[in-house]
Amino acid sequence: MPASGIRINKYLADQNICSRREAEQLVLKGWIQVNGQVLDDLAYRVQPDDKVEVSQQVTSFLDKKKTVIINKPVGYVSAQAEKDYTPAIRLIQKENYGGKGRAPHFELNGLAPAGRLDIDSKGLLILTQDGRLAKKVIGEDSVIEKEYLVRIEGNVTETVIRKLCHGLSLDGKKLKPAEVSLKSPQELRFILKEGRKRQIRRMCELVGLKVTSLKRIRIGKLRLLDLKEGQWRLLEEDEKI
Repeated sequence: MPASGIRINKYLADQNICSRREAEQLVLKGWIQVNGQVLDDLAYRVQPDDKVEVSQQVTSFLDKKKTVIINKPVGYVSAQAEKDYTPAIRLIQKENYGGKGRAPHFELNGLAPAGRLDIDSKGLLILTQDGRLAKKVIGEDSVIEKEYLVRIEGNVTETVIRKLCHGLSLDGKKLKPAEVSLKSPQELRFILKEGRKRQIRRMCELVGLKVTSLKRIRIGKLRLLDLKEGQWRLLEEDEKI
């Protein structure tokens, strides 16, 4: 028989308190209590009548996590280095700072992409230590829009636009509806609510178009604005995604 209850890390993530990985950290720090007792079992399964309490220390711990906005150039990978390519995190240097005031100093450990960009794509990339934000952007239930400007080669007809918006499948699975419009004769604007691997390039291939340039300009309410290519800054406290 399957085990009853919900594993503690999933329970805390479902309550939007933190990510599953962060939940494990909170348990190990002794900041989670169940029925008045400090929890030390990462495998504990929360039962319907359990009372789960979170220490006040959790808020300050999670609020210290940083989120970095990068205008990624072509030629950088979003996450770990692969095939001798440079990861975008290497751009977080004092000389590349594009925010207000002086470049802040902070630990880069734990920064991970919330919505990747291919090595041959550019634009808005979020690297974050905050599992709550990552879940909001790329979680299974995310409804956050991602907007792209895509230069293409090929003949764009009304039928092509209609197929891009509603009629395509990848890997045997139907895509969510997209918003696609013609910005200029050889440039399309895509707005997606999902992020399948190389999705836009593969969508265009299915309708006879070739992508020559792809730039992400928006994630939710967050835009690149005046952040120059190769620059970075921190997400400010009053910014919403």
